[in-house]
Amino acid sequence: MTACLEPGCDGTIDADGYCDTCGTAAAPAAAQQGTPRVGAGHASTRTGTATSTRTSATRSTGTSASSRNSTSVSSRTRGSRGGSTGRSRRGNLGAGLIEVPPVPSKDPMTEIMVNPQVPEAKRYCSNCSAPVGRGRDGNPGRTEGFCRKCRTAFSFEPKLKAGDKVGQYAVLGCIAHGGLGWIYLAKDENVSERWVVLKGLLDSGDADAMAAAAAERRFLAEVNHPSIVQILNFVQHPDAVTGAPVGYIVMEYVGGSSLKQIRSDYRDPAGQAGPLPVAQAIAYAIEILPAFGYLHSLGLVYNDFKPDNIIQSEEQLKLIDMGGVIRMDDEDSAIYGTKGYQAPEIADEGPSVESDLYTVGRTLAVLTSLDSRAYQTTYLDALPAPTDVPLFARHESFYKLLQRATDRDPEMRFGSAEQMAQQLTAVLREVLSLEEDKPHPGASVMFGPEVRVPSTTVEIPGVLEVVRALPVPLVDRDDPGAQFLAGLGAVDLVEQRFALENSPLLATSQEIQLRLVLVATAEVDFSTAIRLLDEFENANGGDWRTFWYRGLIQLASGMLMEAARMFTAVYDALPGEAAPKLALAACAEHLNDWATASRYYDMVWRTDHGYVSAAFGLARALLRTGQRDAAVRAFGAVPQTSTHHTAAAEAALRALLVDRDRDLSGADLADIDARYAWLATRLDSEQANWLALDVLSAAGARLTVQKPNDLVPGQKLIDREVDERSLRLGMEHVYRSLARLATDRTKRIELVDQANAVRPRTLI
Repeated sequence: MTACLEPGCDGTIDADGYCDTCGTAAAPAAAQQGTPRVGAGHASTRTGTATSTRTSATRSTGTSASSRNSTSVSSRTRGSRGGSTGRSRRGNLGAGLIEVPPVPSKDPMTEIMVNPQVPEAKRYCSNCSAPVGRGRDGNPGRTEGFCRKCRTAFSFEPKLKAGDKVGQYAVLGCIAHGGLGWIYLAKDENVSERWVVLKGLLDSGDADAMAAAAAERRFLAEVNHPSIVQILNFVQHPDAVTGAPVGYIVMEYVGGSSLKQIRSDYRDPAGQAGPLPVAQAIAYAIEILPAFGYLHSLGLVYNDFKPDNIIQSEEQLKLIDMGGVIRMDDEDSAIYGTKGYQAPEIADEGPSVESDLYTVGRTLAVLTSLDSRAYQTTYLDALPAPTDVPLFARHESFYKLLQRATDRDPEMRFGSAEQMAQQLTAVLREVLSLEEDKPHPGASVMFGPEVRVPSTTVEIPGVLEVVRALPVPLVDRDDPGAQFLAGLGAVDLVEQRFALENSPLLATSQEIQLRLVLVATAEVDFSTAIRLLDEFENANGGDWRTFWYRGLIQLASGMLMEAARMFTAVYDALPGEAAPKLALAACAEHLNDWATASRYYDMVWRTDHGYVSAAFGLARALLRTGQRDAAVRAFGAVPQTSTHHTAAAEAALRALLVDRDRDLSGADLADIDARYAWLATRLDSEQANWLALDVLSAAGARLTVQKPNDLVPGQKLIDREVDERSLRLGMEHVYRSLARLATDRTKRIELVDQANAVRPRTLI
């Protein structure tokens, strides 16, 4: 016999796996074999729930799309980092990025329903799903009776009442009802009078519901996660009328509110009701996804996720109502789900990791945007367009994440809870950066950092410079060639080819094969790059990396529209990543689509100032749409800690000189003079002189049109009076200085001639 581990209990674990004194479940097999155990809790839904329904499923398999004939990236993503079961840390709600308002615990006795009833609109026959128990002619419907269609008995009356004893548990009353059963508050008289929850069946005549309750006991004996309700016991109690045994799940009790209730109670700063703030809703999803990852690691699927079934108590979330949980390989059990949340393929293919994540995406949509009725009607299996939901238009990456999570094709969804959480965290950083107007940087789990900037001037970089500068997908640490590639880190890209082609790991390493694709692209050997990528895809199937590298090939070869389609597919698959946005911005810039270029560069730069190329790109796009001052601010935002700070300061000064023959004021000249003085000490002599020439030329052009009326007496520009003669003398001096620095005789003569041409005319 095994002793019970419950503090203060001297009982033993019986043959059914429960303590014969306190009724606590024994440690699950996984825990006994060495899996760390983490504490957990439970709280019940306080309001009416959307009706859960049963589905019978016939499973089938799907196929992923190829990057050669599709722009949809499969969720079967290779190269993602991780694989953990995702045990969350208590008190981490908000992912360390935001503070989510805590929900205080309540006195359990205040949760007891005075008159527990199942609303008539939620009464359906357990056999044929026909409406039952409905009122007629002003008379209320019966809570017990027989279905008029199939004659199956129904009962929606609570089976327990205050004062009943169910084993060692003293019933205090009903606190909620849901799709599968009544929930009662009770006290455990054997263990410190602790509060517990008993969950029974909504209709004890429902064979499928009975089976689901038994399944809940079976599966939850294996589950131990801080964000999943803890099952303490499973007991039976005779029905007061029929005497038939009715099963009850015994769960821990923790007071709190469901996300459905939190959404219903939310008021914006103006006091208006509405959906939850998007950052708060994302934080909820990030916190609960590790629980899904944990269930999936045990081979279980949750099936019936919705705002009703997740509880916030203080700063922690709990996943409750586990009656719909089944094993992934279970082809016989009924599948429970809720209209508007359940994935469309369930009936044909059965539940999966992807169908579970679909419910998370739908829940996010309901919390942040969808009307409480629209998700079951107008948008039953779709999302509204950004033109109809301002939130989606404001936060494009969030909308793309919802689109992927709720794609009708399971193959196109996220392939794991961890992957979805990673992208959600990145999207949260982007959302907060816009809402709070400050960066929220974070390391990517899919791409390496930015190591070079393709252009540090106001000039658009060439496509090859862009390809060589874009972040590179991270090397899969489990790939055979990972260590070999790490050794090439300091070697220039085009110089890696010989080592890569002669590596003994080439045949077995996907990462070496993809690096060769990148090298061939950088060498403008596009035929080889395409051949290598086709061979890789034929051997390994398509994933986001094949789309990424195909986009690079097309960008480098000038096929800008085709490249943009590939990068859009990567963005759709990885909406939180900066790299595809940078690539799309570069494509737009070369297509002279300045609005799109500005939007994507701004999304990246606003979120993470580590991507300096985005600041330069944003400034270039702004400058070409006449937003000179905004461009100067963008250049000026490059931090002093960046190696490109001086280049950005020079670019900002040059931007200030663009088209200034009519609006260059005395204050502008003072600003330009101060900027030049700072740069002159940091640039080499030739650079400083060329810049001085541009400054003096711009000022001279302004004086030719009109002298600024706000010049301060004695004001100078690069040590020259601000008048035509002084500026001409300054330009002459600069040209002669450049001539002295020139090493080419022809160039020197040309510069001297230019110096003579700008010299002020004299009578001597």
